[in-house]
Amino acid sequence: MLNIISQLTPIFVDVFDDDDLIIDPSTTAGDVDGWDSLAHIRLIVAIEKVFAMRFSASEISNLENVGEMAELIISKQANS
Repeated sequence: MLNIISQLTPIFVDVFDDDDLIIDPSTTAGDVDGWDSLAHIRLIVAIEKVFAMRFSASEISNLENVGEMAELIISKQANS
């Protein structure tokens, strides 16, 4: 999972335009300045592009933190 989070970090840095942003498995939207609904959509689109996968609305709506996003990516990679 840490490998996925290290791949997610530059995506978060780019989407939130914060070079000092550090994420970990417990990071939530409330922990990141500017993480609103529009930024969330931009983040999901960027993650889909980098990892060459698509997420359903139900998959995205169930995510509680960055760790769950990493687990979802790992699960989708394993099933592709």
